[in-house]
Amino acid sequence: MASSAARKCILLLAVALTLAAAASARRRPVRLRLYMHDVVGGPGQTAVLLVKGPGPENPSMHPGNYFGDTVAVDDLLTEGLAADSRPVGRAQGTYMTGSMRRPVFVVAVTLVLTGGPYNGSTLVVAGHDDTSEAVRELAVVGGTGRLRRAAGHVLWSTARVESALHAVLELDVHASVPAPSGDDDDDAPARRGHAAPGSVRSE
Repeated sequence: MASSAARKCILLLAVALTLAAAASARRRPVRLRLYMHDVVGGPGQTAVLLVKGPGPENPSMHPGNYFGDTVAVDDLLTEGLAADSRPVGRAQGTYMTGSMRRPVFVVAVTLVLTGGPYNGSTLVVAGHDDTSEAVRELAVVGGTGRLRRAAGHVLWSTARVESALHAVLELDVHASVPAPSGDDDDDAPARRGHAAPGSVRSE
C-alpha cells in the first residue's frame, strides 16, 4: 500500500515537472536596455514631490530628504545615455523614500514604449532601490500589448549624474512573455528579432 502511494506521488511529481518545463518553454525572452532621465528641478523637470514625508530626516541622503517623501515621475526614456539620443518612451509612476537610515527608494513605474515592435506596449516595474549599491534588482511584474503577462527583472543602476538635478539611470531588462500559440501577424516583427526601443532583443 505504501509502495503504491509512493509511486503515485512520484508520478504526480513527474507530471508537475513536465508541465512546468512545457510552460517555461512556451515563453519568449525579451531584452531591453533603456536610459531613464530623472530631472528633479529646473528646465525640463520630470519629477515632482507629491508628499513631504513626516520624517525623520534620512541621515544617509542629502539634507532635506525625509522618510516617506514621495515623488511622481514622467521621465524620458532614451535609446542611449545622452539626453538627446533617440527617445523610446516614458517612465511614469512614483518613488518613495522607504528607509529611515539607508538611501533606499521604493519604486513603482510603468515603462511606456513608443517605438519599434513594442510601440504602445508597457512594462510594469516595482521594487527596492538601494542607491548605495552599484546595481540594484527590481521586478518586472507585468505588462500590456505585446508585453502582456511579462515577468522577469531589471538590473537598475545609476549610469551618470549630469548635475545635482539630473540623474541618468540604466535599465537592463531581462524578461519573458508567453510565446504566441500560432502565427500572429501583430507579433511577427518581434518574433523575427527586429530591434525594439532601447536595444531590444527578442530571442
